[in-house]
Amino acid sequence: MIEIQDDSLLRNSERERRNKRRFQIEQEVRYKMLYGQRIAETGNGKTMNISSGGVWFSTESMLTTGMPVELSMTWPVLLNDNCPMKLMIYGCVVRSNERSAAVAIERYEFRTQGRNFPPGPQLGVEVQLTN
Repeated sequence: MIEIQDDSLLRNSERERRNKRRFQIEQEVRYKMLYGQRIAETGNGKTMNISSGGVWFSTESMLTTGMPVELSMTWPVLLNDNCPMKLMIYGCVVRSNERSAAVAIERYEFRTQGRNFPPGPQLGVEVQLTN
């Protein structure tokens, strides 16, 4: 039998419904709201936290809940201590206000990028994070 000594732990866990560990990663992010194959809106922001199931980031305006979105951010760790990476996140807006939005991640991939991040084709590698 497990006994809880501090009932504040129980209250906190009851309030926290997320089952994925969140990481406080602050990175610049670019977002594209998609309407079919067209880009409906673009903007810049900063990630506040991220997990394998979702990302919360600042926005320039309120994003439409339910809309597909593509996020692009520079990954803070180099591949083999040498190669810059970009994380592409594809998902759907689940919550939004005037200054931030939460996106449920449907798919993501890491892409390599050159030192000066030139535009052009990039190698995409799809990965799955699990907890």
